[in-house]
Amino acid sequence: MPFDGMVVSAIVHELRGKISKGKIEKIYQPEADEINLFIRCFKEKYNLLLSASSKHPRMHLTNGDKVNPQSPPMFCMLLRKHLQGGRILDIQQKEFERIIEIDIESYDELGYMRIKKLVIEIMGKHSNIILLDPSTNKILDSIKRISADLNRYREILPGKSYVAPPNQGKVDPTFLNFEEFVATIKDTSFETPIYKAIYASIQGISPIASREICFRANIHDDATLFNLSDENSKELWQSFKGFIHATQDLFYPNIIVSKEDDHVIDFYSVSLKMYQSIYGSNVSDSMSNVLEEYYIKRDLFDRLKQKSTDLRKLVTHTLNKLSNKKQKLRKELISAQKSQNYRIYGELLTANLYLIEKDAHEIEVINFYDPTAAPVIIPLDTNLTPAQNAQKYFKRYTKSKNAEKEKQLQLEETDNEIHYFENLLHTIESAWSLADIEEIRSELVEEGYIKKKRNLSSKKKKKDISSKPLSFISSDGFQIMVGKNNKQNDQLTLKTASKKDLWFHTKDLPGSHVIIFCKNDKVPESTILEAAELAAFHSKGKMSSNVPIDYTFVKNVKKPSGAKPGMVIYENNKTIYITPRANIVEILNRANPS
Repeated sequence: MPFDGMVVSAIVHELRGKISKGKIEKIYQPEADEINLFIRCFKEKYNLLLSASSKHPRMHLTNGDKVNPQSPPMFCMLLRKHLQGGRILDIQQKEFERIIEIDIESYDELGYMRIKKLVIEIMGKHSNIILLDPSTNKILDSIKRISADLNRYREILPGKSYVAPPNQGKVDPTFLNFEEFVATIKDTSFETPIYKAIYASIQGISPIASREICFRANIHDDATLFNLSDENSKELWQSFKGFIHATQDLFYPNIIVSKEDDHVIDFYSVSLKMYQSIYGSNVSDSMSNVLEEYYIKRDLFDRLKQKSTDLRKLVTHTLNKLSNKKQKLRKELISAQKSQNYRIYGELLTANLYLIEKDAHEIEVINFYDPTAAPVIIPLDTNLTPAQNAQKYFKRYTKSKNAEKEKQLQLEETDNEIHYFENLLHTIESAWSLADIEEIRSELVEEGYIKKKRNLSSKKKKKDISSKPLSFISSDGFQIMVGKNNKQNDQLTLKTASKKDLWFHTKDLPGSHVIIFCKNDKVPESTILEAAELAAFHSKGKMSSNVPIDYTFVKNVKKPSGAKPGMVIYENNKTIYITPRANIVEILNRANPS
């Protein structure tokens, strides 16, 4: 996430245009490291988020509405005392640093107009929000207090003089000429990659930005300063100039997303050409909107990952156990399949009882079951009579035959269970929301794989985890629904759909049940192809080509007695092969599920 000097520049540019001269009406602190300033400016209302989170520090306008504590924290009370009712005079970025300064004028307790400075330092785990008295450069307080024990260079405590973070000796990019630019980046080892030399020596440039500058100059990531010719230097300078100009005047706020599933990858304030062939992008006219959307989706992704970690671990562990069990059953089955030899031994002994000598350990006889009539040696138990030896082999045959049937049945059950858990793993990895994860958890509780928590009432649980299948409208106007988990698949196929509707599923791959609601009309081939493509996209084969999709009428789909959720059998199907497009979900019109 490159919340670098360039992104800060875009944010400051936007905020100056929207909230400069605005009045601060309310101040809240919903989190230990977050402040919300509610601002009115030219009859418009804005909510400015200031976050000193160590994980996602940022500053932007937001539409979010978090619950605030009943008793405001001390820092919030201090901000209200000095800033509430005040007017924003200016918003500025300190050089090209990730530091934003907001100058605010307001009346003090004696009725005198005073100016205070709110400093937002976006520095990863060292991020902070600090209130200063600019007339004395003294710190009034901060959202995070830093004592000398934590940082000898910078104490962030009330009454201490404010010291800005060190700039690490980097150069401000706005005042560089060609010669200075080349000299600056070459002031490192010749073995240093060019892109590293750029972000290590120039203020406000992140690794992604420096890679983009090199990409625009046709310089590969691996190229070092040793490879930088005079001609390359000129191309790099032109690329650098154009990039800096774009980050100051030609803003292009965008979220970089995966082409496959619209998953957020990153964001930036200008177009990143190096990603255009790899990722998609969602463009906005507001850097705040981009950051808002990105962090909402990122937060959801992080929470989904956190909530699903135990489920993923359980399912993966179970799949490993089932795989080992299957290998063991296969070996036991091979051993049991030798039962035919025991029957043959019994038959041959019965036919040759008169040839068996007393106390013999073995006998060699002609195997008349062998087309070549080859001789075979049969081991004997000296404690048994010839007839008893024959009966012993017949008993072994019967026992092994029963074991073979049992192993075959266990193998089939194990294969079904493996298929079920592979489908569960796919469902977890494809979850769209926390409700989807909770439905999967509920299913595992009902199936006995997770112990049920006693403190949750079933009514409350059902209400909390309810979610609906995805719904689309085909290009021909037919509704297509896609189950997102096993419960939805069962509900969709076995209860919601009618017998004359069309059912789709990937052949031999985990995936969603997909239904075309036909309404007794003939379904055009284009709609069939779109439904098949949705089935391929919402399956383990979404990244593959020529994915086999089976489809048939719902009346041909049955759920065997005792089958696990989502497991069905079907007949009278047709198979088509589909290569799913990454944007099929965007191409089809989304509809509200009924």
